[in-house]
Amino acid sequence: MGADLKHGAVHLPLFAIRYNLSACLQSTDEGNNLASNKARAYFALRGYHFDPDDITRLLGIEPTSVDASGARSPLDKPVISSWELSTETMTDNIDVYKMTDVIIKKIEPAKEKILQVIKSHNLSPRVGVILVLSTDKGATRPDVGFGARTIRFLADIGAFADVDCQFAEHI
Repeated sequence: MGADLKHGAVHLPLFAIRYNLSACLQSTDEGNNLASNKARAYFALRGYHFDPDDITRLLGIEPTSVDASGARSPLDKPVISSWELSTETMTDNIDVYKMTDVIIKKIEPAKEKILQVIKSHNLSPRVGVILVLSTDKGATRPDVGFGARTIRFLADIGAFADVDCQFAEHI
């Protein structure tokens, strides 16, 4: 990381974030049937008192799920609405980098529209990954991270990155 002290600017290199989950996971129950890894990636817009159908119309992108609870809630009891575009849930060959890249490629052409709806509807944008990890010692552990394209897009729109890890139940 370099700093231009003369002008007070800090220049950050483009980079990828990666997590290796292998060290975090240990099986305590060998011999049982264990569920396999599962994952999905998503882009979501969340906020109070908005109708997700308005966002669909403004962006021209069909979401995979919406929650319009906030559109019907009274102002004194705010409820969050959401608009979400998600990948399918993957169970084999989980590649979080590829999954998030698929989402970004779908929404990137609408970046200016996304910025407009974030501002006009006071929305919180986020890219997330939901992982359900096997506790089987023999199961592969997916690398979890975001590539430079995803990080650049997140920065451009002021989005959060969420990674939700859960452990699979025995089957």
